[in-house]
Amino acid sequence: MSPSAGGLVVFLLSVQVIQSQDGWRVNYRQTDVCAAKGSEVFISCDITHPPGIYYYDIKDRFWFTKEKDGEPVDLKTDSEYSGRVTYGCYSNSKDCYLIITDVRESDSAEYKFTFRTNKPGEKYTGSPGVTLSVTDSGLQVQVRRSDSTWLELTCHSSCVLSDRAEYVWYKNGEYFMTGSSLPVSSGSTDRYSCYLRGSSGQRSPAVYGPQRPSVSVSPSAEMLEGDSVTLTCSTDANPAANYTWYKQGGTSDPRLLSEEPHLVFSSIQSSDSGNYSCTAENQLGRKTSDFISIDVKYGPQRPSVSVSPSAEMLEGGSVNLTCSTDANPAANYTWYKEHEDSPRASGQIFTITDFTAEHSGNYYCEAQNEMGRSNSTLRLITSSGKGASNGWTAAFASTSAIFLVINMILAVLMIRKKSPPSSRPAERPENNAQVRRTSSVWRPLGTSGIIMPGL
Repeated sequence: MSPSAGGLVVFLLSVQVIQSQDGWRVNYRQTDVCAAKGSEVFISCDITHPPGIYYYDIKDRFWFTKEKDGEPVDLKTDSEYSGRVTYGCYSNSKDCYLIITDVRESDSAEYKFTFRTNKPGEKYTGSPGVTLSVTDSGLQVQVRRSDSTWLELTCHSSCVLSDRAEYVWYKNGEYFMTGSSLPVSSGSTDRYSCYLRGSSGQRSPAVYGPQRPSVSVSPSAEMLEGDSVTLTCSTDANPAANYTWYKQGGTSDPRLLSEEPHLVFSSIQSSDSGNYSCTAENQLGRKTSDFISIDVKYGPQRPSVSVSPSAEMLEGGSVNLTCSTDANPAANYTWYKEHEDSPRASGQIFTITDFTAEHSGNYYCEAQNEMGRSNSTLRLITSSGKGASNGWTAAFASTSAIFLVINMILAVLMIRKKSPPSSRPAERPENNAQVRRTSSVWRPLGTSGIIMPGL
């Protein structure tokens, strides 16, 4: 039988066993045969008979496993083997064989060969026969690490093999070498399989390192904040690969997230946006996938508003109001004045030129994208006074009252500091006049944009 005949047969013992009686004998070339389920089994023997008996004297020859009424039952007449049994003898009539195809676990039994002459009652059966064991699996390649750079491959069977078993190794489907084991370099991308020389079985499944993993996302539609999202890493590898997930951390090393084939976000957040990769690894090698970008969509956060310039603004000048927020996709901005239906402006920056008293009031900017909208209110207030100039100032209403109180307190403290001691009451009227003169001057306070009476 050639290796291409299909099926796997493993010979446990190849020692010849001879049964004889008065010159009759059957020599089974194997007493125990182990085969993989679904394979083809080949069993052989040769017979010897006393002198004076010729091949034409032999009436019939066949194989059997069962007896009925004390007589062996020909396998060809057994319905359990219908269409799966072939047997015969070669031209010398002494070398005979049995072939069973598509073996099943129920075929596990003891097989015997019997032959009869044309003389009544002259027959002989070789006993004990050949024991066939059918298993679920055949040859497998086992991988063992020798050191950091080399691996050792060994061919293993679910059957117990004889010491004289010889293996043939294949690399990428082509004959490579013979031997009980095979050394290969770690990280090899080649495929290796083995075969038992002299059997009619199949090669073992090939072993190989992981291919570059692929990453899939479920659901594949647009990801919204709060959705359940699953990333799946997969590759072709034998033995099966182990998986590791990483998230790219900017300039730092990737951060390990999980050691499972699936990376699950039960409620994905905007902070989960970023680049992810997975690594597949088995005893033969390691491969890393390309990065996959996760982009989580979310509505605008509450906007913040800034005013420029923040110092004193002269009447007739201009002011820029800037609205900003965090949103994905980027937000669009619209400016409104309180109690007005029509927008005053669109865009992130709202510029008011030729500033006048009519511009005072409450304004708000609305940030909007396809996920939602949010707004923030700003109050523009005006203030005028005598002195070097008249001006308009913008600020948040909540902060203007605070700065006003602070400036009034500072003014009172400075007036008290300039007041004369009680021992000089005659000078007090003059100092009061000084206060009246200076209190009419207006000065800006820091960068708050509030204009208060100066000191």
